[in-house]
Amino acid sequence: MATPSFAIPVLEALIAAGHQIEGVYCQTDKPSGRGRRLESSPVKEFALARGLPLFQPPTLRRPESQGELAALKPDVIVVAAYGKILPPPVLQIPPLGCLNLHPSLLPKYRGPSPVVSAVLEGERVTGMTIILLDEGMDTGPILAQGTMEIVQTDNAETLTQRLFKKGAEMLIEILPIWAQRKTQPQVQDESQATLSRKISKEDGQIDWQLPAEVIARRVRAFYPWPGTHTFWRGKLLKILEATPLQAQIEGEIGTVVREPEGEVGIITGQGLLAIKRLQLEGHRAVSIRDFLQGYRDFMGSRLT
Repeated sequence: MATPSFAIPVLEALIAAGHQIEGVYCQTDKPSGRGRRLESSPVKEFALARGLPLFQPPTLRRPESQGELAALKPDVIVVAAYGKILPPPVLQIPPLGCLNLHPSLLPKYRGPSPVVSAVLEGERVTGMTIILLDEGMDTGPILAQGTMEIVQTDNAETLTQRLFKKGAEMLIEILPIWAQRKTQPQVQDESQATLSRKISKEDGQIDWQLPAEVIARRVRAFYPWPGTHTFWRGKLLKILEATPLQAQIEGEIGTVVREPEGEVGIITGQGLLAIKRLQLEGHRAVSIRDFLQGYRDFMGSRLT
């Protein structure tokens, strides 16, 4: 059970390890683009290309959907960013339970945005956890857990991809051990639990009063969605890549300046934010160097 592209390595690993895939579940097709045409999810496209049985029930709460799933007689259900809550009757179908790959070191950052939260908080280490699903929100007992360093070049997209590749490796290792009951799931320590929140489009608007370090983390955490943006000459300006600078330059917060080393930066509440890549509304993404060639009046202007 999975939907986005970063979950595909999990399915690939299961196939490569020789497991029999009785069915692939993903979310229903969603309208996309200006024409609002229905668009298939990456996992659906992968399953169809491999000739795997595909299921897209709008909900798993209906008895007919649960009966359809039970008829497959799965030994285990693997959940990797499916995007739906599994009701209790579904959890009881497979004898080996439902195993969920969660991209954090549970019980830290339960909920919908664990990777984004880890980057936002400036964590240096995160990880992947495989749990046996119960009725709670990421509260089930832990079957396997592995750590991963967060590097400065990581954004939410690259870090998520790396975590699920690691999760795929962990899953293939733990599945036969779990099938033989040679491991005991470990109950999570509730005293250490934290909850990540759902991210909205509004979270991406930049407040230049914040320190450059905090804004830079937001740029990384909110890439590719919802993205971080400001406004210039009345148009939305996306900041796609940026790094914090310790240099201090006098001026009004939000002003575009050039620091002594030649970097183009924005004055923030603390330090400068060096801009690397950006995208003006209605235009393609470019480097700051290319942007300045087309908009020389950007230097010295103030972003709102």
